[in-house]
Amino acid sequence: MNHLGTKTLETKRLVLRPFKETDVEDMYQNWASNNNVTKYLTWPTHTSKDITKSVVDLWVSKNEDMKNYQWCVEWRENQQAIGSFGIVHMEEEINSVEIGYCIGEEYWNRGITSEAFKEVIKFLFEKVECNRIFARHDVCNPNSGKVMKKSGLLYEGTLLEAGKNNTGICDVAIYGITKTIYIR
Repeated sequence: MNHLGTKTLETKRLVLRPFKETDVEDMYQNWASNNNVTKYLTWPTHTSKDITKSVVDLWVSKNEDMKNYQWCVEWRENQQAIGSFGIVHMEEEINSVEIGYCIGEEYWNRGITSEAFKEVIKFLFEKVECNRIFARHDVCNPNSGKVMKKSGLLYEGTLLEAGKNNTGICDVAIYGITKTIYIR
């Protein structure tokens, strides 16, 4: 892979950029403290801004790492941080990455997550030279699967009781796309 780190990406409605220290308030208010947002995630709902600050501080400390990919999703209309996208697992021997994401509940069902995901996919295939991009979701959260499909990923299968999130052990649906499929 041609590691470039978290570069700023732009769409019509969004700016995907590295996190900044000033994102703590928005992250806490817009998604990290919301139980509806974190229900199917693998990290717990933030119960204080101090928790959010420690996460943002960690992400900011890795901004110069060329193997780190952690985007803040900023809504152009109000310049607020409304979500995050990142590589949560990387297998360099096969140029494969797993993407994780979340977005504030106020921004659900507006095509924002798939808009961001498509831009991340484009960057990872065209600039980082990934060969495979995949994502997973709890089968009880079908809307996440809809985002994956809308972003161009293909359903690959379901792994039984293969994940754990804030609801407990769960079945996991896997979606993926390869560079060969992407360039068709």
